[in-house]
Amino acid sequence: MSLDWNSHRTQLVATALAASAVTAGLFSAYQQHVRRQKRRTLDQDILRSLSAPNKGKGTTREDDDDPHEVQLGGIDQQRGLPSEYDEELVREQLARNYAFFGDEAMAKIRKGTVVIVGCGGVGSWAAVMLVRSGISKIRLVDFDQVTLSSLNRHATATLADVGTPKVKCIERALKQFSRVVQVDARIDIWRKESGGEHLEGADWVIDAIDNITTKVDLLKYCHENNIKVFSSMGSGAKCDPTRVQISDISYTMYDPLARAVRRRLRLEGISSGIPVVYSTEVPGDVKLLPLPEEEFQKGNVKELGVFDDFRVRILPVLGPLPAIFGLNIATYVLCELAGKPIHNPLPVKGRKKFNERLYRDLHKREEKFLGRQINKLPVDDDDVGLIFDDLYRGRSARPPYAVPERPALVRWDPSAPLSLQNCVAFEFADAEKHLQECLLEKRSPEEVWGAEVVDVVKRRQEEARRVVEWVM
Repeated sequence: MSLDWNSHRTQLVATALAASAVTAGLFSAYQQHVRRQKRRTLDQDILRSLSAPNKGKGTTREDDDDPHEVQLGGIDQQRGLPSEYDEELVREQLARNYAFFGDEAMAKIRKGTVVIVGCGGVGSWAAVMLVRSGISKIRLVDFDQVTLSSLNRHATATLADVGTPKVKCIERALKQFSRVVQVDARIDIWRKESGGEHLEGADWVIDAIDNITTKVDLLKYCHENNIKVFSSMGSGAKCDPTRVQISDISYTMYDPLARAVRRRLRLEGISSGIPVVYSTEVPGDVKLLPLPEEEFQKGNVKELGVFDDFRVRILPVLGPLPAIFGLNIATYVLCELAGKPIHNPLPVKGRKKFNERLYRDLHKREEKFLGRQINKLPVDDDDVGLIFDDLYRGRSARPPYAVPERPALVRWDPSAPLSLQNCVAFEFADAEKHLQECLLEKRSPEEVWGAEVVDVVKRRQEEARRVVEWVM
């Protein structure tokens, strides 16, 4: 069908289409111009803020009673939001999060209020990633100041921040990359007598405290008042990121801080229901820093209840580990706020049945060796997992130290009680041989297995001894 360009109707249609195309082009060009102009204005505003006096430290108003009050250039103080930074730019900044969670979930995240108690290595990283991911209301509670030794693990602290409150240091950083965040920075210590004021309005509380008494008080308060809380266990003296995981407090293992917290909470009638991040790693050769005299002057040095002669603050800390803990916390809380929670973390779920089978097999061998029925072994499911995975690296003690097709554990020395030190990993057939020849027939392990295996077991026994000292 050919068009009659001499037709009046055809000419009108063509004119209308051309006008529509021109209008659409002009409208698109105008939108692009407005967006470029907003970005240009924002860039200039940021540059002015960075080039202002005392950059990185903020400025203080002469009539302000708080010497640490943070002020940033270019912000409308009445609204707390620069007029040129509208919703369009906020959504562009959070575009990747919107793509992951969707509009409805992101709306929940942006409306959420998070309180972080303890703003050191763990708490600072959690704060940074929560705000970068869309949290617009955050309260920071910590009485401590930035020190030089903080700089190996703190998310926002710089040399210029040494001697300033940690909460203000974090507040300055958060306001540098989010123009919509409302930061309530409180230079205070959380106390159970008045701590409710710090938790008011919280959708989630993050416990990043390194004092066990205060930590337990906070967790108990949140549990009793139905406030959702996530707790960080010990990240000090650890170096293996593959051992970091999230679980309920009742499932934690090998972490001395988690053990002490779990015991104290149980005395308060709380056995589960608190998610935590912790590490199953048992440190090897960890040298604790000496306890300075001023630490004794601050109070009871045994307040942690895990070790008798030092506080958490003098544990060796590898900087990335507190960061990993903090990022785990931020991820968990974001998913919870979005309505997309993390269920049944894989490490806990995947190893439980395996450890239970190891335990049942060991239980049967002990009954055969003792010649009577026993109700409970002196080691539990977690202990047998530690023996196989950590002490024997998931391999048999017998050369060539292969990964067993059917792993098994058996008592090593018949004259000593079953324990972490007196249990060895073998292939199933070797474990049965050891039971028959070494335990029942009383032949020496060296005669049955040779000096090389005996030497391996001695080294593992020494490791087990250090584990007992660390964990127990």
